[in-house]
Amino acid sequence: MTEAAQPRQGRTHYFILIAVVVAAGLSQGLLLPVLAIFLERMGISSSMNGLNAAALYVGSFAMTLIAERMLGLIGFKKLIASGLVLVMLSLLAFPLFPSVALWFVLRLLVGIGDSALHYAAQLWVLMMSTAKNRGRSISFYGMSYGLGFSIGPLGIPLLKYGEAVPFVVLAVLFLFMLIIVLIKLPNIKPEKVEGADQQSSGRYMRSYRLAWYALLPAFLYGYMEAGMNSNFPVYGLRSGFTLDEISMLLPFVGIGGLLLQLPLGIWSDKFGRKRVLVIAGITGGLCFALIPLAGTNFWATLVLLTAAGGLVGSFFSLGLAYAADILPKLLLPAANVVASFHFNVGSIAGPNAGGALMETGWNGGIFFLLGGLYILFGCAGALFKPAVDSKL
Repeated sequence: MTEAAQPRQGRTHYFILIAVVVAAGLSQGLLLPVLAIFLERMGISSSMNGLNAAALYVGSFAMTLIAERMLGLIGFKKLIASGLVLVMLSLLAFPLFPSVALWFVLRLLVGIGDSALHYAAQLWVLMMSTAKNRGRSISFYGMSYGLGFSIGPLGIPLLKYGEAVPFVVLAVLFLFMLIIVLIKLPNIKPEKVEGADQQSSGRYMRSYRLAWYALLPAFLYGYMEAGMNSNFPVYGLRSGFTLDEISMLLPFVGIGGLLLQLPLGIWSDKFGRKRVLVIAGITGGLCFALIPLAGTNFWATLVLLTAAGGLVGSFFSLGLAYAADILPKLLLPAANVVASFHFNVGSIAGPNAGGALMETGWNGGIFFLLGGLYILFGCAGALFKPAVDSKL
């Protein structure tokens, strides 16, 4: 990619991509809890609430299936711009059409748009990076998304000024980012690797066979992110937390991720990414499992959410970095698709599994299940032996 090879332009393009990622994280961080609160107030069951929330990730999953081909056809800039436009228009439509069925459709469209811009921005950052700075670049990418995602729930109090206000604020932000992307980013396409199109399905299977453990963190991250933002507001309301307390607690999952994102990246460079993923998975899972025991104690819940979020909040980026360590360059785009696929499957499963558990009356079950999945992942590390791993 010749444009990225020019240092000054490369830095400009990189930080524009980071800004896009921050905006995307902010929209998801605010949209999920706001709509969950609306549906709870409307008397919608927790299971139906979770199903509606999962629509965003169904759309994202659908986009993942064609993302690589779309990127090859229209290039990075147009795919990112298309995603921004789709999300922006959908955000404006939410307050205009307060219907559960229409919100399901709109969430599908938001998922498609988010997936488009995420795939393009994420792969662009990976392709701009070298082996020397990959860990730092991926960590900063993850921190940026986490920053936006953490700030998002802080917009819940905007509902005091009108139910449409959060959506309008987000739409204006996306419009601003769209203008910057159209003006500043170059209209380029990824380099084609000879034989890649003819061996597409084979590349997916090979990347999964060689790096399945490195690709599983994307599933866990998606499960945690969507499940927490969709189910925690309902859990909090039913447990006795106030709306203001919920809006203050929820961002600390992302704040914890921001605090430990870079240290975990550095430790993974020093001690090996697999070892860090195993330790973070087990300890983070234990923290999640302890949250129901905190009851309505605000500070205990805050500490546990921060610790758990910090330990597992970098799973997606660390998993991708681990996959990039293991796999040859030919398989990196395919691995990125598989990781996105896992993320979307986890994001669909999270709200639905949590909603179904709360429907039975076992509110704390959402944290026991979430924690158990991370602990199981950590233990599964003993089964994975990468073909290429200089760190372990």
